[in-house]
Formats: sequence, structure tokens, C-alpha cells
Amino acid sequence: MSEVFFTNFRSRPGRSLPKKMELLVKAAGIGTLDCRDKFTAIKIHFGELGNMAFLRHNYAARMVELLRQMGARTFLTDTNTLYSGSRSNAVDHLRTAFLNGYNPISVPGAPVIIADGLKGTDEVTVPIPQGEYCKEALIASGIAKADVLVTMTHFKGHEMSGFGGTLKNIGMGCASVAGKLHLHSDSKPVIEKNNCTGCRQCVKNCRHGAVTLDTQKTAVINYDLCVGCGQCVAVCQYDAARAGAYSTTQGLTAKISEYAWAVLQGKEHFHVSFIMTVSPHCDCWSMNDTPIVPDIGMLASFDPLALDQACFDMVKSARAVPGSMADPESTCTLEGEDKFSCVHPRTDGEFGLSHASKMKLGSRTYTLTEV
Repeated sequence: MSEVFFTNFRSRPGRSLPKKMELLVKAAGIGTLDCRDKFTAIKIHFGELGNMAFLRHNYAARMVELLRQMGARTFLTDTNTLYSGSRSNAVDHLRTAFLNGYNPISVPGAPVIIADGLKGTDEVTVPIPQGEYCKEALIASGIAKADVLVTMTHFKGHEMSGFGGTLKNIGMGCASVAGKLHLHSDSKPVIEKNNCTGCRQCVKNCRHGAVTLDTQKTAVINYDLCVGCGQCVAVCQYDAARAGAYSTTQGLTAKISEYAWAVLQGKEHFHVSFIMTVSPHCDCWSMNDTPIVPDIGMLASFDPLALDQACFDMVKSARAVPGSMADPESTCTLEGEDKFSCVHPRTDGEFGLSHASKMKLGSRTYTLTEV
């Protein structure tokens, strides 16, 4: 049984919410992290432009200050996205992070580093010997090579995995672009010929010689040579190389657990999750909808699975917000209902928790200590 620490969002003069987060993580034992003089990655989602549900930089600034007092060499980090948006390459991603408050003025002492490089191709291959869905993971090199990992997660809904918590922040959020393709897709990439410009970037970057141009100067994939690594998807700037058939919701959540296992192996790690502005969709959208439950609080633990389970249980026990996608007058009852499956009926977030337990990422049973 693991220990999870919790504090609500009630505040008073002299005890701001960032201060409450600091007291929470100290009570949870963050001071025991062996991070002195070590590269310490703070994995956070910087938010898509237009989205307002992502975590405010104030929490990250307090975390950076605390870790630097412990002697850590801190940096804020995230990885590039598989889809085209404001975070699909390091140039746009850095601009987005800065505009959303993650910049040297708002968060001093921690540079922003896009962990998988300019185009999402800087990666380290990590074997997963016991993986049922993945035998290896493609992890962003900036995170794979860090000594310590601290995650700060906005707990919210997700249209494919049901909910996005700490395990998703690690498993999906620490994967390179090619790794994200592995996670999302159950088949190899395809070429949308109408979008192909013949720029040859996919040809140049294919490590297996599987991509060539035909007589019409359009990319063609030789599937006898293709291993499905997704480099062509990562480097294509014209949405011509695309993911193939998408994973099932259970397959995706299981893969996320296996990737999370690969990320955490051999690392000191610690995790904080915020049940606030619980939007029905991921922060990767360029918008956010009405929260499906009221703000609940902050939780912290060394066990990422117990942390996700505790967050899931608290949202399940909460009353749905009237007028939201989880409105009890439409599809959900009040307390005790899985709000995420109400919002996204085809998803199965609990399967991911079960598979994470099978991967020995932590425990689904926990004690909750209020701070």
C-alpha cells in the first residue's frame, strides 16, 4: 500500500496556493530525493495556444525554487506533439511555452528544454522485456538522460484514454514523436499523396531505406522494409506522412503504462497532480470546455500509479458540474459515477490502471494523508 498526500484549494492570508503545494510536497517527502548536482527534469505540459486549463507557471516556479534549494540542476521540459499545432517542433513549442508563462522571467532558475529536440527525433531506445504491447520505448533524450524526474500533472479528461494523469504525463508525455506514433497507432504510417510535395525529408530521415519517391515525385513506403518507427511522420511538414490505424483505447492506455515503466527505470522520481479545471479534453486542444467536476485539490506521491488511482477515485466521488459534458441531468449520475466514461463512453481509463499494476509501476491501494 502506497502513501498519497492531499491538500485542498482552501487558502488564507500568508498561505498561498503555491505555498500549500510546497508544504504538500515536503510532507510527501520530496526532501529525500537524491538530486544534488543532478540534472532534474520537471516534466510539465506547457499548454496549447488558446487552451486555458493547463497548469499556471506559479506552481512550477515554486517547485523550481524548492528543488534548487536542494541543489538540483533543474530544467522545465516537455516533448513535441505528433499532431500539427503550436507545439509540433521546438521553435513553435518554445514560443508557446513562453507565451503561456513558462519563461525565464516567470520561472527563474530553470531553462525550458524541448526534450526530443527540434523536430521530435532526439530519442533513446529503452527495452521493455516484459512488455505485452511494446518491446521497446522511444523516449525523448532530454528526459532519458536526466538523472531525476519530477512530474507536475493537470488531471483532466482525455478523448482516447478516458483521463490524463501522471502515468500519461510520463508515458505519452516523455515519448519522442516516433514514440507517440507507436503509442497511438497499431499499424505502420501511410502517405496522403495529395499532400506530398516531394521535399524528400522522409526519404533522407528514414533509417531503413523504406521511403522513396515515385516517378511523380511522391513519397512511397516499402512496407517490407518499414519498421513503423514514425520518423517520416515526425519530419513531414505537410501532413503527408500520417499515422496508420489508431490503437484501441485499452491498447493505448496499456502502451502508456509500458512506456512509463521505461521512463522511470533507474531514475529517482516524484510526482504532483492537480485536480483543478478538470476539462473533459486534453490540454493539447487549442480550447478547453467547462470543467466536469469542481476543483478538488493537489496530491503528491512517489508512486505514480497510486497517485492516478487517488485522483480518479476523487473525481469519481465528486458531484458533476451542472451544464458540463458530465452534467448529471444528461448522462451521468451525481457522486460515485465514472465521469470520464460518461464524457467519453468508448474509453476505459481503468484498464490502464490495471495494466500499470501488472507492470509493477506502483500500487492501486493507498492511504490518503491530508496536509
